[in-house]
Amino acid sequence: MRFRRPIAADGPAVTALIAACPPLDRNSRYCNLLQCEHFADHCVIAEKAGRIVGWVSGYRPPSDPTAFFVWQVAVSSEGRGKQLASRMIAELLTRPAQDGVTHMITTITADNQASWGLFRGLARKWDAELERSALFERETHFAGAHATEYLARIGPVDRTKIDAEQG
Repeated sequence: MRFRRPIAADGPAVTALIAACPPLDRNSRYCNLLQCEHFADHCVIAEKAGRIVGWVSGYRPPSDPTAFFVWQVAVSSEGRGKQLASRMIAELLTRPAQDGVTHMITTITADNQASWGLFRGLARKWDAELERSALFERETHFAGAHATEYLARIGPVDRTKIDAEQG
């Protein structure tokens, strides 16, 4: 398995991978292209034999520069069961673009047990707290069309420990 920064030409393959991983929101092709181009230092692709089998997108929120926001995690059926998602997130946190990060954040719906399991596992592995609070409410923010998104905040994270685990 090889991890690398995305390039713009990866956009269509990223879009296809996300589409194959329900319940992920299908962002526009253009959004995925911009992530590959403008946010490459905050995204990672996992490749196996030249095929994209994993994707994590993220960014550093301007309003909280000590946080790294994990936007989407997609792992193909071929990549599952290998802790690929947690390895990709750890890879992102070890990059120079994440210097100064003390917390990892994401949003998750209450019923997404796979994502809650991933982020609880990361908190345990990193010996960090996981806080959960409603961020975007079903009625207030989504006009009833989407489930409430809960903010999951893990930290503080010890990036030197994560670096050592990555080898």
